[in-house]
Amino acid sequence: MTIIAEYGDILVIMACIFGFFMAWGVGANDVANAMGTSVGSKALTLKQAIMIAIVFEFAGAYLAGGAVTATIRKGIIDPAMLSGTPELLVYGMLSALLAAGIWLLVATAFGWPVSTTHTIVGAIVGFAAVGVGVDAVNWGKVGKIVASWVVSPVTAGLIAFFLFRSVQRLILDTEEPFKNAKKYVPYYIFLVGFMISMVTFTKGLKHIGLDLSFGTSALISTGVAAVTMLLGITMLKKIKANKEDDKEYHFASVEKVFGVLMMFTACAMAFAHGSNDVANAVGPLAAVVGVVSSAGEVAQKTAMPVWILLLGGGGIVAGLVMYGHKVIATVGNNITELTPSRGFAATLAAATTVVFASGTGLPISTTHTLVGAVLGVGLARGLSALNLRVIGTIFASWVVTLPAGAGLAIMFFFMLKGMFS
Repeated sequence: MTIIAEYGDILVIMACIFGFFMAWGVGANDVANAMGTSVGSKALTLKQAIMIAIVFEFAGAYLAGGAVTATIRKGIIDPAMLSGTPELLVYGMLSALLAAGIWLLVATAFGWPVSTTHTIVGAIVGFAAVGVGVDAVNWGKVGKIVASWVVSPVTAGLIAFFLFRSVQRLILDTEEPFKNAKKYVPYYIFLVGFMISMVTFTKGLKHIGLDLSFGTSALISTGVAAVTMLLGITMLKKIKANKEDDKEYHFASVEKVFGVLMMFTACAMAFAHGSNDVANAVGPLAAVVGVVSSAGEVAQKTAMPVWILLLGGGGIVAGLVMYGHKVIATVGNNITELTPSRGFAATLAAATTVVFASGTGLPISTTHTLVGAVLGVGLARGLSALNLRVIGTIFASWVVTLPAGAGLAIMFFFMLKGMFS
């Protein structure tokens, strides 16, 4: 208790700096999973993708980031085990933030698309198991999170597979693909608008005092989706078939129609990513602030201050603008050959999975989800469409990330413990 009272302000300042650093890493590395397909399919330029991500990553973090933040903060560690030694929780959360931030910085410098969720969860489990005790970790909760890492890519893969098959059946494999693209793409836009709006209203706005019923949310979401659809139809009217372009590539004009759709799915993916991944950065920060502000009491439940969500959203945007281009280029160009129609199916499937996981409080890996979705699209075209070497490298990075986060966190935990004790 004495350490918390004596160094409380310093600990909170350190938590803010480390939390912003971690959020910066999330923006610089994980943004590739949110925007890489849009850039790789050439539906958006790198600059356009960054502008969309700035707006919607921040909106997702602020409007729908509350539920997942609570899971990382309280679900992995049993607070009862630390009620007598709150300073250990503070040291551990600071260590987790710093370890994850450094690992993300290293990975981004090499252009490795790693899972930030793995990094932070590994770091928290590492310091808790070694620094506090094996019993301090809620292994049941960790098991559910690990299961979600398997379930989420499989779910996203299945959704992407059937989405792209529907595109093939309704548009690409027909005699008049351009005419059918203009006919059916507005319905896909409606789907994107409804899905994002529904999850935002039902799950994401409670922490700012707006708690709507399911029926009211569905009614408002239908209206939002209809407006989005009308906006899409207006944009589609400007696109005309170009016979010269179609001579070089049969679906050139069709892909221009999907380019419009890709703008909407890119917004949806950025929103979904911001809603789920900001928790990785601000969860440990919220835990530190909660302990210090209550003079050392490890509370079962504390309110999530809005400024913490804003700090996390700001860090993600800063990382994206300053260093996001490296991993965007790697993922956008190397996993598989992407066109707007393929990128749309993968991105919407991944966004759907991430947003629903965010609403249910499971901090899934966006990396795993998007790779699963891209695999689903690739399988719909045949196994040869996938770059298995790059997928193998990504898989290896998944394996390395967890122990790297845990090892760094353990080292920093004992350093902080020695400095303040």
